[in-house]
Amino acid sequence: MHLVVSYYCTNGMSNLISRENTKVPEPTLRRLPWYLSNVKLLKQKGEQFISSTQISKEINIDASQIAKDLSYVNISGRTRVGYEIDRLIEVLEDFLGFTKTHKAFLFGVGSLGGALLQDSGLSHFGLQIVAAFDIKPELVGTSIGGIPIYHSDEFTARMKEYDVNIGVLTVPIQIAQQITDSMVEGGIKAVWNFTPFRIRVSEHIVVQNTSLYAHLAVMFNRLNLNGEQK
Repeated sequence: MHLVVSYYCTNGMSNLISRENTKVPEPTLRRLPWYLSNVKLLKQKGEQFISSTQISKEINIDASQIAKDLSYVNISGRTRVGYEIDRLIEVLEDFLGFTKTHKAFLFGVGSLGGALLQDSGLSHFGLQIVAAFDIKPELVGTSIGGIPIYHSDEFTARMKEYDVNIGVLTVPIQIAQQITDSMVEGGIKAVWNFTPFRIRVSEHIVVQNTSLYAHLAVMFNRLNLNGEQK
């Protein structure tokens, strides 16, 4: 992943560490949403304060690791009390970019692409897919979930119409690089890649690879291993 995230923190209590100009480790970025989801659940149960130890018990991550991860976030806790839940949720959502709307184009309206177009939950995390592109005649000119589907040839023209800098890639593997090159040439700055193909881009383009097949391979391998150990 090419993402570099830097946040500037003000001086605070002893457990708030200044991370000016520091690149946040990707494992930390991956864990922070887990903490956020867990904290929201605890809020629903009536909790007002939460400690890293409490979060640790819920998601089985070492409390010291949680405290270290949260040190990248501009928030401080109270000794023997922990973090104020509402404030922690607010800060984490802002830090992770969930409070700002990021508009995106989707390329490839197959089964996965169509499902993403209907996933209203993405908007709760700051991603709004505003248009999709495909070449199938039966799809062009229609819409899914209120999102219009255009012919791929219209991409450049639509870039001038929409304020978009993210491309969601769900095309067949054979054309993944070709479509990526077109996206980048047209002005896309970040690619959420759902294909198992590792696309090649320049260093200034942000890429997040989310291959469902790779995760399946890991799950199947561990399942088989567990079966052999019995």
